[in-house]
This record gives sequence, C-alpha cells and structure tokens, in this order.
Amino acid sequence: MRRTWLTAGLVCLSLVAAACSGSTATDTTGSGTADIDLFADRLEEIGIAIAAWRIADSVEEALVQAETAANLVVGPNGPGYGDRNGDGALSGASDVGLLPGLDGTPGGLAVFPTASVCIVKNVLGGSWDEPAGRWQQMVTAIDIWQPDNNTMPSLASHPMRIVGWASFSLVTDSLDMMKEYAGHATLHVNISQRALNC
Repeated sequence: MRRTWLTAGLVCLSLVAAACSGSTATDTTGSGTADIDLFADRLEEIGIAIAAWRIADSVEEALVQAETAANLVVGPNGPGYGDRNGDGALSGASDVGLLPGLDGTPGGLAVFPTASVCIVKNVLGGSWDEPAGRWQQMVTAIDIWQPDNNTMPSLASHPMRIVGWASFSLVTDSLDMMKEYAGHATLHVNISQRALNC
C-alpha cells in the first residue's frame, strides 16, 4: 500500500508550528538564488515532469513523475517532500523549492526582489510572511478534496494546485485518472510560466 505524502506533511507542519510559533519568514531569497533564470528553469523542469506524467505508459512511471513535480514545487523543507510514492527513491530532489519552505527557508525560487505582479499573484499566490499557514491551507484543501468537491481553486498559488493534483495521483491506482490529473496540473504550470512575461 502506497504511503501518502499527507502524513509526512502534517507531521512537518506540526513540528514547524511548535518550533516557530508566531515567527515570520525574513529570508525572502532563500539560499541567495534570487534569479529569474533559476525560477524559469525550475518551471521548465516541473513542466517536463508533468508532460511525462500525462503520457506515462504505466502507473509506476506516472507516480514517479507526479512525485517529481510535487517535490520540485515544495522543496526539501516543504510538506511531503521525499519518497512520496514509496518506491525507495526520491524523485525531484532539490536544494530549494519553487515555493518557500515550511519555516520560510529556503526562501523559494519564486521569491526574488524583481518578481512581477503576476508572479506574486499566480505563482506565490500572495504573501509568504507566514509560510506554515500557507502550506496548511494547501494540506487542508487536498485533504477535503473530492471529485465532486474540487477545492483546488481555493488555492491562489498555481504551483500549490500542481502539488494537489500530484497528491491525488499518488493515492489512486488508475492510470487514466492520473493522466486526467496531469492535465489539470498542465494548466497550472502553463499559468505559472505565463507569469514570467506579464
């Protein structure tokens, strides 16, 4: 039985809340990678993973690519980062996520001084002054999602929605459903990439 990423994410959020209660993120550039080129490269990596997930020939391949996309968004200090599909390997390993970590570090490749209004609106989805709270919104939206109750539009950050669709793939055994979820994720990576040129 596959392990869901939510268990690890909720444990991480609990630990962060206990250790960082009331704190805000002050390092807005993470590891000093405040570079739009690195941001664009990461979006391309995520897009490649989603494209492979969408045309996967097997459940196993779809799961690897969904894991890759989600890990590239959340980064090493984000909810659920790691071996989300339980195959013993970590796909989408990185030193920094597209979005900030649970405690604000690393700061995330989408956070840089020259970020456009569109990046702030569509990629970051607003302020990351309280990253644990932002991630908790995503975890909650994923947890209560049902096919007839799509909670993904409640998330302002389109990369967070990618993590959602990846998470739904990781808990189904249907390749057809995984490909459908990848189609949704494609829309959100496309919106994120368009934010580069607005």
